Amino acid sequence: MHGATGLRAWAVQRLSAIYMAVFLLLVLGLFIFSPPADYTAWRELMGQTTVSVGLLLFYISVLIHAWVGVRDILIDYVQWQVIRLLLLALFGFMFVASGLWLLEVMLLARIN
Repeated sequence: MHGATGLRAWAVQRLSAIYMAVFLLLVLGLFIFSPPADYTAWRELMGQTTVSVGLLLFYISVLIHAWVGVRDILIDYVQWQVIRLLLLALFGFMFVASGLWLLEVMLLARIN
């Protein structure tokens, strides 16, 4: 039986929150102890593969974290299934569009 127990959603919420917190602390530490001197230095930092991958994973974590949270709220509090389905579709579309936009921004930043 593969019923939805909520454990997977709980684990995804916690893991994404942990990654986001660790990433933000690392970036904050980087900017406190070794801030880029100018825009060119900042751009070189953001162009490094490890930083780009970390940033991409951060944004993916934000989108996943937001999706799980919104989905759980809608499932718990919107009783009419048609409205719930429409809202889930709307938020799903928004999160996918945001992810695609992010991918475009990051690819264009790497090209330039």
